[in-house]
Amino acid sequence: MGGADLVIASNRGPLSFTLDSAGAPVAAGPAGGLAGALHPLLEGSGATWVACAMSDADRLAADAGLMSQPGLELVTVRPDPDAYRMAYDVVSNSTLWFCHHHLFDLVRRPRSGARWSVAWDAYRALNASFAATVAEMANDGAAVLVQDYHLCLVPGLLAKQRPDLKIVHFSHTPFADPNFFRVLPTDTGRELLSGMAAATACGFHTARWEAAYLGCCADMGVDPGATFVSPLGPDPARLDARAASDGCRAARSRIDALVGDRQVVVRVDRVEPSKNLLRGFWAFDEFLERHPEWRGKVVMLALGYTSRDSLAEYLAYGTEVEHAVARVNDRWGTDDWRPVILDVADDPDRSFAALIRYDVLLVNAVRDGLNLVAKEGPLVNEHDGVLVLSREAGAFEELQGPALAVNPFDVAETAEVLAEALAMPRVERSRRAAELRDLVLRRQASDWLADLLAAAGS
Repeated sequence: MGGADLVIASNRGPLSFTLDSAGAPVAAGPAGGLAGALHPLLEGSGATWVACAMSDADRLAADAGLMSQPGLELVTVRPDPDAYRMAYDVVSNSTLWFCHHHLFDLVRRPRSGARWSVAWDAYRALNASFAATVAEMANDGAAVLVQDYHLCLVPGLLAKQRPDLKIVHFSHTPFADPNFFRVLPTDTGRELLSGMAAATACGFHTARWEAAYLGCCADMGVDPGATFVSPLGPDPARLDARAASDGCRAARSRIDALVGDRQVVVRVDRVEPSKNLLRGFWAFDEFLERHPEWRGKVVMLALGYTSRDSLAEYLAYGTEVEHAVARVNDRWGTDDWRPVILDVADDPDRSFAALIRYDVLLVNAVRDGLNLVAKEGPLVNEHDGVLVLSREAGAFEELQGPALAVNPFDVAETAEVLAEALAMPRVERSRRAAELRDLVLRRQASDWLADLLAAAGS
């Protein structure tokens, strides 16, 4: 046994690396997403975190002893790179992500042929490697917190090896509705659900995603086991520290110089189909057409970063996004006004500074497990900014009162909601912003972790 009473298993760990010009691994900056939220809670805890060495740089860093943190043991799983690409790109990102977010063009995809079978075997093997590593590292009766759709088979594999462990699986994505889940090969769907259901409990950000999982299990004849709902919240102290950092201050100054005294509609997303950037730009185009009084007085600042560039769908989507922005700017822009400023460089300070500055925050995801930006924005914003929030984002379940709801598929409605947000009287903006902050502060990252440990019986 490895001596850990708490083990975290996730595809991505709290540290990542790139290679410098000499081919040596260097830290790539602070982790984002799940790893960024969980990492501060575990520092100094004595827990063990098992994650993939996702790149050559990560593997070299592990060999050099750079994968280390005070009071937190980091253990890397190192799959064959080609097998990992099959498990990660073909199964996790091209299939399970698209399934849970209802993104498939069902006339053409998914295509579950011979290549899929090879990829599913690679996914099985990756999950088996995680299960074996966790089994080796965990103390008798340890709590094991398995994260997300990359590792759905780990609970079942691990329970067979170590029935003494208390295993929680948590899904950070939506969960597919039963009719959509049926697009997966039948045996694959049943194996995936059975793997999750072997956990002591399965957790979800909202009751809606929990119900979808239960519906899929009923449809496939799988006993779902115990389930629970626990929305992830931000870490206010961590956000305050970021806001006060020199990098964030400098980024804020650059944004102020860029937009001047204009109103600012901000979106902070990965360039990814589920985030619905295209309809956001189409809606802004329609807004400017319907409301000429706002021309020259408002800027949409669209910040994010590209991801999954090895997938054709993402490359094509990125090109469409650039074309959509160019169309709006060509149609409405003037010599001294660019309506949409799109920047997809990976710049966390800039993205965070934009959350402090926005007058309107647009989160119009077509489907989202939670969307932590919708919670972080209201907490750090200094302009009594208005949150325009998709009904399909998991965070909508908590924030729907003071947020302005939007149907993410309805471009015309989104245009009018943007107009409403921009024209909202100051008193109403202030009231809604205060209510949003109160709602967000009811759930912090530490509450989420406590719920997972409680579900494990720890």
